[in-house]
Amino acid sequence: MKELLTYIAQNLVDHPDQVVVTQRERDGEIELELRVASEDMGKVIGRQGRIAKWIRVLMRSVGQRKGTRVSVEITD
Repeated sequence: MKELLTYIAQNLVDHPDQVVVTQRERDGEIELELRVASEDMGKVIGRQGRIAKWIRVLMRSVGQRKGTRVSVEITD
């Protein structure tokens, strides 16, 4: 999960070396925290949050295939 989110984010931003993904597991749910450079936030969020929504949907669907719940939080 963590590797997939890192790969996606690094291909969206101008500063891929500043992409950090932290993974926590709580009560059978995986929480992923995505941190990017402040100037790259717009590229990760997208217009009206469309890219962020797509990332969350994609990660949830991958989690469902593995039988776990996944949530993604994007911070700078």
